[in-house]
Amino acid sequence: MPIQYEGIVTEHRAVRESVGVFDISHMGELVVSGEESEAALNRLLTNDLALLEDGEGQYTLMLNEEGGVIDDLIVYRTAPDRFFLVVNASKIEEDVAWIKKHLPAGVSLEDQSEIFGALAVQGPDAVTLWERLESRKPLPPKNGIVEYEGGLILCRTGYTGEDGFELFSPANPIGDWFDRLVSGGAKPCGLGARDTLRLEKGFPLNGSDLDDKHTPLEAGLGFFVKLEKDPAFIGAEVLVRQKEEGLNERLVAIAMTGKAPPPRHGYEVRDEEGEKLLGELTSGSLSPGLGLGIGMAYLPVAQTKIGTPLCIMVRDRSFPAHVVKKPFV
Repeated sequence: MPIQYEGIVTEHRAVRESVGVFDISHMGELVVSGEESEAALNRLLTNDLALLEDGEGQYTLMLNEEGGVIDDLIVYRTAPDRFFLVVNASKIEEDVAWIKKHLPAGVSLEDQSEIFGALAVQGPDAVTLWERLESRKPLPPKNGIVEYEGGLILCRTGYTGEDGFELFSPANPIGDWFDRLVSGGAKPCGLGARDTLRLEKGFPLNGSDLDDKHTPLEAGLGFFVKLEKDPAFIGAEVLVRQKEEGLNERLVAIAMTGKAPPPRHGYEVRDEEGEKLLGELTSGSLSPGLGLGIGMAYLPVAQTKIGTPLCIMVRDRSFPAHVVKKPFV
């Protein structure tokens, strides 16, 4: 997927106002199956697979022993003893190795990432577009999955905050699906718009906002962590301790105050006077929806209250900013 086709702002607005299509064939697709597959995955993932009926999915995270994030992913139950996992592209090999290391005998893992191509169709007109193109292949409900003949899989999640769906098919015909969707009215969208769209909604990016040094609780993802599961998942002990003792830092949303250059990943976040280093931006961009710079950063808890004044260092100059509530838009 390129950074952009016509332009990041144009593509961003298409998704917010009508419909856009992203080529996400770089994502990974894994299938875990076997009689004990639910129990095995529940020991690896923070959410609770027991909550899923066949055809349902959930957002979840896979942690290391220290509670840091290896990957965040979507897992769908396609049968009582079969699960379809969609993982981040840069984490496919690491995820496969980690899962295989912890799977018991009788539970299998298939890496089908080379088999599938994938598209994400997002925007308020996404469902109407699909119904016009393929009325005989209904979309699943929100957070659902449905499989059709020929290896076509439709899922209903998203990473933009808009309605939409994901289409998985064998790699060869994925280009035809892309062309059909574009001919039907979807605007091709690249990585740039995907980043600004997810950032406006406060969705974390693995490798930037999520990493193996920070826990889901520090990242504000406690809703997707089921500490009451028995047996506990890997990393749960650290999270239990954090719940009891309190967090030292949290991932917060930050907005620039007034006109300023767009903030970027790695820029220093300092106190209002610019004297004390508090952290670095994990994500940053110009928000097309707001017309100002936005970002996220892990800050000491004392500096995470909504409205806390800060400054962002941009090429050795300081620009005022403040902590805001998620989502930005």
